[in-house]
Amino acid sequence: MSSWWSRSIQGVMRRISGSDASEALPSSSVAPAESESGVSPELLRKVRQIEIRTRRLVAETLAGQYHSAFKGQGMDFDEVREYQPGDEVRTIDWNVTARMNHPFVKKFREERELTVMLVVDLSGSGRFGSGQQSKRALMAELAAVIAFSAIRNQDKVGLLLFTETVEKFVPPAKGRRHVLRVVRDVLFFKPQFTGTNTNGALDFLNKVLPHRAVVVVVSDFLGETNPGRAAVRAHLRRNVLHSETLGRLSQNILNQVGRRHDVIALQVGDPREQALPDVGRLLLQDAETGEVVEINTSDVRRREAFETRAKKSQKELDRLFRGARVDHLKILTPKDGAPEDAYMSELVAFFEGRQKWRRR
Repeated sequence: MSSWWSRSIQGVMRRISGSDASEALPSSSVAPAESESGVSPELLRKVRQIEIRTRRLVAETLAGQYHSAFKGQGMDFDEVREYQPGDEVRTIDWNVTARMNHPFVKKFREERELTVMLVVDLSGSGRFGSGQQSKRALMAELAAVIAFSAIRNQDKVGLLLFTETVEKFVPPAKGRRHVLRVVRDVLFFKPQFTGTNTNGALDFLNKVLPHRAVVVVVSDFLGETNPGRAAVRAHLRRNVLHSETLGRLSQNILNQVGRRHDVIALQVGDPREQALPDVGRLLLQDAETGEVVEINTSDVRRREAFETRAKKSQKELDRLFRGARVDHLKILTPKDGAPEDAYMSELVAFFEGRQKWRRR
């Protein structure tokens, strides 16, 4: 739910750093060469580093918040009993109440284990990062935090990787080895495509998950990018800095998934996607469609227009999530010099907010 221009801001780094696109690409988005066994020592080191850091963060910071935020979202019906003052009105069983002429409520018991499904966006725009970490690297770390929190609570973890199509589906399972595989795939899986189709990914998930799950969508939500060449050319002819999106995350799809599952949206962004630097003329290339356009960033009106459009797109996305009753958190990649785990305080506050909401 952003625009072609938000995705193309990746080109700004080429001018700022004085390097070509390959030099500007964050190292974490390039898979190292694999050994004969299929896993390189460098890959194992990276996965191990993320495991050590995220397991520590989970143990020290999120140990209680995860259980409070998620446990009890999946509930099994137990029995009905008479209504008592203070009972939640939404639990009233109206059929029994009508037959008995007296209010009765449904009683539930908490499921002993949950299924946590990570839906991670691997589209081209995730390779961008203006600081020390790319969006894709941050997405992988967020996914790892959720995954290690889940196995700490004896929950199952599954994975769906998507671009403009579903690239990979890993059925939910338990165990440390399984979670390490999930983290490895998020970090180093090589997608076949670069575009985005969040609607398609959620629709696929709704068909393959038979039971209720916690669905965590980790994405930059920068809009659908499979519009066809004619639509792209028409889009470019508008000659504006921050145009309308070529496609939109569907509220209908979110509503359908939300009726069956507990959906959470973790949006990963970058500060440079919110404001352009004043560095003169730039050639910007869309990371997903490959289209190139020139822009004069010294023009203050264009920079202001870019910021205005960025804010408008974010408001539209926020409104979409509110309308679908999807809990949403946006986290920005850290600036140079900032601690890489700065997002943890935001994640903790988010979990605490979900806990308070459940108590209402």
